[in-house]
Order: sequence, then C-alpha cells, then structure tokens
Amino acid sequence: QVQLVESGGGLVQPGGSLRLSCEASGSIFSVNAMAWWRQRPGLQRELVARIGSSRSTFYVDSVKGRFTISRDSASNTVYLQMNSLVPRDTAIYYCNADVHGPDAPRRDYWGQGIQVTVSS
Repeated sequence: QVQLVESGGGLVQPGGSLRLSCEASGSIFSVNAMAWWRQRPGLQRELVARIGSSRSTFYVDSVKGRFTISRDSASNTVYLQMNSLVPRDTAIYYCNADVHGPDAPRRDYWGQGIQVTVSS
C-alpha cells in the first residue's frame, strides 16, 4: 500500500511564504503525476498545481506567479513553494499522487490534508 504524508503547513502572515512537502512511501514501482489540491472554507476542492513525470506543470490561475511545484523523484516527494500568500490561500491542502504499484499501473492516492492559514 501507499501512504502520502504532508508537512510544512501552519500559520503565516499575508505576504509571507510557506513550503509544503509530501512524501509518498510504500509499495511503489514509480510515481507518475503528483499534485496539490486545496479546499477553502465554503468552496469546492480545486486543483492548485500538478507536476507530471516529465516535470510538465499546471497551475490554477489564482496562484500563477506565486506558487511553484517541484518534485524529487529519488525520494518520491513533491513540494509546493508558496510565496506572497494572501488570506484567500487559507485552506486545507491535500497531496495527490498517481502511483504505479504492484496492483495497478495507475492508482490514485491522497494525503490526509494539512492546514494552511494566512492571517495577521
């Protein structure tokens, strides 16, 4: 089985920065795409950023120029560098990974979620 563990969340002031990390571990042959999603209070869950195995990236318009997604294939870890944070970035952030394992060539896994709060 596969586990995704997020870290790096917390409270930060507007204009500040935060770096989220998510490590995938377990029965992994390889990791395909990895992504960060978030759910803001009262809103639907949205895809924030995604990075493929070839390191192609996608960002939702609201974070372009402020957030950067990256990955370390050797450790099956994905990062989300968040700069110039604003209160609307406050949300629970979820790590997501498309994993090639012994049971299937592509299987979706989710982390437990981590709180990011942007407030003075």
